[in-house]
Amino acid sequence: MTKEFLDFFRRYTTDKGERVYIEKLADILTVRFTKSLEVDYAHLAAFSPKIATSLLHNPDETIFAAERAVQVILQEDFFRKDSLPIHVRFYNLPRTLTVREVGSWHISKFIQIEGIVSRQLEHKPFVSRAVYVCKDCGQEMVRLQKPYAALVKPDKCEACGSRNIELDVDKSTFTDVQYFRVQDLPDAMVGASARFIDAIVLDDLVDAFLPGDRVKVTGILRVILEHKSGPPIFKKILEVNHVDVVTKRIVDVEISKSEEEEIKKLARREDIVDLIVRSIAPSIHGYYEIKKGIALALFSGGDWIAPDGTVTRGHSHVLIIGDPGTAKSTISRFLRQIIPRGIWTTAKTSSAAGLTASAVKDEVTGSWVIEAGALVLSNGGICVIDEFDKMDDKDRVAIHEALEHGTISVSKAGMNVTLPAKATVIAIGNPKGGRFNPMKKFHEQIDFPPTLLSRFDLIFVLVDEPDVVRDDAIANHVLRYKLTGKKASEIEFIPPDLLRKYLAYARQNYEPELSDGAAELLKNYYVRVRNQVFISDDGTRPIPITARQLEGLVRLAKARARMRLSDVITREDVEDVIKLMEWSLRKIALDEAGNLDVSIIEVGKSVEEMTKEEKLLSIIKRLQDMTEWGVPKDELIREAFRVGIVRGEVEEILKDLKINGRIYEPRDDYYKLFA
Repeated sequence: MTKEFLDFFRRYTTDKGERVYIEKLADILTVRFTKSLEVDYAHLAAFSPKIATSLLHNPDETIFAAERAVQVILQEDFFRKDSLPIHVRFYNLPRTLTVREVGSWHISKFIQIEGIVSRQLEHKPFVSRAVYVCKDCGQEMVRLQKPYAALVKPDKCEACGSRNIELDVDKSTFTDVQYFRVQDLPDAMVGASARFIDAIVLDDLVDAFLPGDRVKVTGILRVILEHKSGPPIFKKILEVNHVDVVTKRIVDVEISKSEEEEIKKLARREDIVDLIVRSIAPSIHGYYEIKKGIALALFSGGDWIAPDGTVTRGHSHVLIIGDPGTAKSTISRFLRQIIPRGIWTTAKTSSAAGLTASAVKDEVTGSWVIEAGALVLSNGGICVIDEFDKMDDKDRVAIHEALEHGTISVSKAGMNVTLPAKATVIAIGNPKGGRFNPMKKFHEQIDFPPTLLSRFDLIFVLVDEPDVVRDDAIANHVLRYKLTGKKASEIEFIPPDLLRKYLAYARQNYEPELSDGAAELLKNYYVRVRNQVFISDDGTRPIPITARQLEGLVRLAKARARMRLSDVITREDVEDVIKLMEWSLRKIALDEAGNLDVSIIEVGKSVEEMTKEEKLLSIIKRLQDMTEWGVPKDELIREAFRVGIVRGEVEEILKDLKINGRIYEPRDDYYKLFA
């Protein structure tokens, strides 16, 4: 077989007469030194079906012959006298398996699987050729090792029979080894639990990927006994020959030519944006603005890189907070059908990695391992998170970085790793207590810090309030659509499967740019809105919009242009997303005077509330020495009233100041500042 590989490497040429593999070897020796010669299986099958078939069924023998042929070529064609270890790595097999398709019939066969890296151990030295030395007579004994099997060592000296034997590290041959876990792609997990397979890479394949990367790997399926003292049940493990990281591909959806034509035909419709919005959870009546926000998030993506290298995220995140019975779960389940690449999960997950990532101990090796959470596994796609309000404390800290920068950092057990998590997040949750109280402010009823809220471009509130007209329409819709299966004749929508492919096609092929008119409109809007707010008598003025919202508008406008399969963001795109963002902000960020104030989202208080708080602190500072115990509450209320702060507001401010550790009570109803 070595002779056949010699013929293949020397004689296989392209249509232009280029000797592919001889030139690759020349590059390895002169241009870029690597330890691997990559061989396309399609080339091998076209040249010699016999050795291509042998590779699939007798991989150990075939790969050994290929690597031996490379050494012969190095000596005879390139006049190398010394041995240069080069691995021959095969890729592009005719069939790609999912993890769940790998079975016992594949044992010792050469296979190709595609999945996502969900766990990765640190790489360590592996002794591939162990040299044992007898301490009594000096006899050397060589044992070749396998990375998936237990250490092989002689029981006694082959010369004198002594058992005084130890490994000679200096004479042994070591290489790097890394264990990792490949999990089924999200598409393959719909309606089923995730399947995984453990795998091993050696030498130059170590650290060629990260948790969250989508990979296509080829290798030999090995088995090892799961428990030495248990039943004869074996564990599958893949000895990897080649790794192809395919993370950069935006989608993994196959679209035929006819489907592509149908998608382009839909995009030519004047009402395509409205049609897509109507196609988001069409079984739910109403919620047009919320569905539009979800649609824009689905079509968002793609970072912007400034000339100085600064990266601004292109993913728009959406948060939906609502009362029970407001169809949140239905929206969540529908999104699970149409996301072309990503993860649907709940914040209260059983995984140790949670939403982000964590370092845990591997149950087999006992080594520390990085385990990817939902956001890392969704890298490059969409992550739908239900029950967002039930997020673990660990995730609350780490998710800020993921939402803003698209990365997750893990520092534990001596490992400092930054993982990619560039995903659009659509989060769905409940208010504190399960239901909104109309007598309380929005930010008092959600269990998220302002720093987290500010990462969402759009925040929607679903309040279940009795309304005769709306309730009648919902009841009619439920009875006609849900229970009888008959949709109202006026409802037209894109079927979920086609919408999924439309979304995948748009995200993969279109990167819209701002037109001059759209950029001018955004600039004028930003300047006008920030400077049209009324200034109060004490000089305070609410902040209706910041640069954060301006960036959000650009992301949303880009997504709307992508919905039209356009490369240009128009004035119409900008006008539409401005209306939607204002609609969203007016539900959650109006101050006491009815003005927009994004400080409510970004700080948790309006500018007016912060001003009153500072006034009260000033009064306490001025009067706290009037008694041994500080300023009495009654006196504080009288002084506060003179500067426009009524009693109820004083009570609320005092409570917040105590919680935040800015004041204390030496005795009941007496207040002092902390030094």
